Amino acid sequence: MSHRYAVFGHPVAHSLSPRIHAAFAAQFGMALEFVAMDAPPDQFGQVLARFAATGGRGASVTLPLKELALDLCAEVSARARRAGAVNTLLRHGDAWQGDNTDGIGLVHDLAERRRLDLRGRRVLLLGAGGAARGVAPALLDAGVGELWIVNRTPEKADTLADALGEPGRVHTRYWSDLAQLGGFDMLVNATSAGRGGGGLDLPFSLAGNRALAVDLNYGEAAVSFLAWAGAAGIQHRFDGLGMLVEQAAEAFALWHGKRPDTDEVYEALSSRADALQTAD
Repeated sequence: MSHRYAVFGHPVAHSLSPRIHAAFAAQFGMALEFVAMDAPPDQFGQVLARFAATGGRGASVTLPLKELALDLCAEVSARARRAGAVNTLLRHGDAWQGDNTDGIGLVHDLAERRRLDLRGRRVLLLGAGGAARGVAPALLDAGVGELWIVNRTPEKADTLADALGEPGRVHTRYWSDLAQLGGFDMLVNATSAGRGGGGLDLPFSLAGNRALAVDLNYGEAAVSFLAWAGAAGIQHRFDGLGMLVEQAAEAFALWHGKRPDTDEVYEALSSRADALQTAD
């Protein structure tokens, strides 16, 4: 039985993960089967079990399944437990081990590829779902000064803040409070508001003097937020493609024991018009 790898999501046909992992495997002369598998939330457990039964050894997990994936693991890493979400699955014996590489992927992209210093920044995190959960712990570990979490469902923001366990640095507010929060040094969109042509109605007062804007989506799904950031005068604006490539490299290393070079893969994807899709 051959070893198989996949990315699970709903929808998932758009995913660039198969292309990314094929490029990584080519660097090492590896033959790799990596496919996209659609799994509605209420069927994810069954689809994943069938995947394991047919040789599945590892998987990436994208929206809206990251929080559900946590409950399907026999073991999870400390960072996945802290995040309350899993984006990487590794088969060990007859059970799944879970990890979360989103946060370290974002930090790699910003701090190493972009050469940006995240330390001491006042950060606004928009959203509190699986994507936000994945990056919040890593931002704190990277040394941001304060993390403010705002979500349309305030209870989810409070739950995430409690899980992070740093009340002195992590704060939550209502969406209606945005105009009163002042300026931020970094704004992170972890919502899905940019999909389907929608967007976020945000006050320009959120943009501080040295602000950095990041959308965890990439391509068309990030256009609305990044356009707002440009109108607000934010110079450094990035979508989530770099994070996607970096988190995939971390997952590849967990599965295969070697980390691929990411710069060539990122440049190839960012130069292609068909990279304009929704983020993993």
